[in-house]
Amino acid sequence: MTSTSDDTLAEGSLLAAIDLGSNSFHLLIARIEHGAMRPVESLAEKVQLGAGLEDDRLSQDAIDRGLACLSRFAQLLGSVTPERVRVVGTNALRMARNRRDFTLPASRILGTRVDVIYGREEARLVYLGVAHTLADDLASRLVIDIGGGSTELVIGQRFEPQRLESLQMGCVSYGKDYFPNGRISGDNYRRAYDKARLLLAPIRHEYHARNWQDCVGSSGTVRTIELLLGLHGGCTGGIDRPGLRKLEKKLLKFRTMDDINLEGLAEQRRNVILPGMAIISALFDVLGIERMRTSTGALREGVIYDLMGRLSHEDVRERSINALMQRYSVDTETADIVERRARVFFDAARRAWQLDTQDRELLRWTARTHELGLAIAHKHFNRHTAYVLRNADLPGFSQEEQEQLAVLAIGQRGKLLEEIYADLGAAEVPRMQRLICLFRLAVCFKHVEKLERLPDFTLEAGPDSLSFTFPSRWLEQHPLTARELASEQELYKKMGLNLFIG
Repeated sequence: MTSTSDDTLAEGSLLAAIDLGSNSFHLLIARIEHGAMRPVESLAEKVQLGAGLEDDRLSQDAIDRGLACLSRFAQLLGSVTPERVRVVGTNALRMARNRRDFTLPASRILGTRVDVIYGREEARLVYLGVAHTLADDLASRLVIDIGGGSTELVIGQRFEPQRLESLQMGCVSYGKDYFPNGRISGDNYRRAYDKARLLLAPIRHEYHARNWQDCVGSSGTVRTIELLLGLHGGCTGGIDRPGLRKLEKKLLKFRTMDDINLEGLAEQRRNVILPGMAIISALFDVLGIERMRTSTGALREGVIYDLMGRLSHEDVRERSINALMQRYSVDTETADIVERRARVFFDAARRAWQLDTQDRELLRWTARTHELGLAIAHKHFNRHTAYVLRNADLPGFSQEEQEQLAVLAIGQRGKLLEEIYADLGAAEVPRMQRLICLFRLAVCFKHVEKLERLPDFTLEAGPDSLSFTFPSRWLEQHPLTARELASEQELYKKMGLNLFIG
């Protein structure tokens, strides 16, 4: 939740992050002390949500496993206010076409929304979590996180990521695809390794060892491999090539995943260790990695630090919007006018329409970027704007937030076809329709406000209505605006809302 003006991050505040990974779910509760976070409670459960993904749909068993886990997590969240809890879903939920069958009940259980994030946003948050565990030096580093469904790679310095990538290779998905029924063979392993090499090929030049000085691995799989190398591979501290080769040979002697019996390997890691080995071996070979050290920092720590920024008015989403405006040479004067007008309309309707701070921020961000499509073409510029907002890499934004920005952008003008709501859940549509109404009105007045100051008018909202009262004869003197408002009245009716003009 975006911070409000009276929302401060006092010393001793509690924040919480939940990482809904494809392999495991993680909960972290942290206390803020001297500007840093100190973990006070952590919990992890192997859920293997990704294992229940078939034909891009989550099975009911996988959904039930995940919700049962979150019911247990919820018991620990009583001391943290909902605005200071952030829940993020990764690859399995990104891929699932029926993800709302999980995210909606999950939101009810946890008392806060679930943000499904894009791969590069996951990479940014992983880097943020790892960077806070490392020395604050100027060394360029490659951070790699091998998850259940995807692998994130980031090159950065200090706390700033410079290159972000997310690849569709993970230890759970590779276990399903290349080790059917848990069978181990040299051929199965080679197929997983070769597939990882193939996915890495397009980025091998950008992420090669010549472009960074230090390599850091994150995630439970990487740390497990480091532990096993210390016990069985002759490598103490970190991961190196000779150690990987020795461990690989040991693991390939077993016939099935269930047969694997090595000191230091937890039972819940048996079915992901070989797929993880195939991925990390390909990473070493393709990117020229000689040695990798590991970090305890991961996605959940990054979510906490990102939440600290949001609550301290250092929201990375603001930087993303400003960068987008600069890239597309947005007319800032017009953007400011529409933003101010949208804020006035929002404040008038907020209580009657039961809107919240997040809704206000969505309106504000869309107002600032609503004309960026003009840089592509004037015709259908709202469609171009929507496409960019939906598909651009926007650090800080969840997949759902970008979809909602796109809906507002395309809805700013023209007909409102049902298809524009295709990416939204049915329960979200009425709220988005109300936001569209407010936004269209803000856009309606922008040309008038560029030429003259708007008169004092009253605006009142009811549960299903908005009422404008203008000074005498003002609408007669502005026939174009009067016509636009009349058109909006008809559109409102189709959404079950009434716009009264007087």
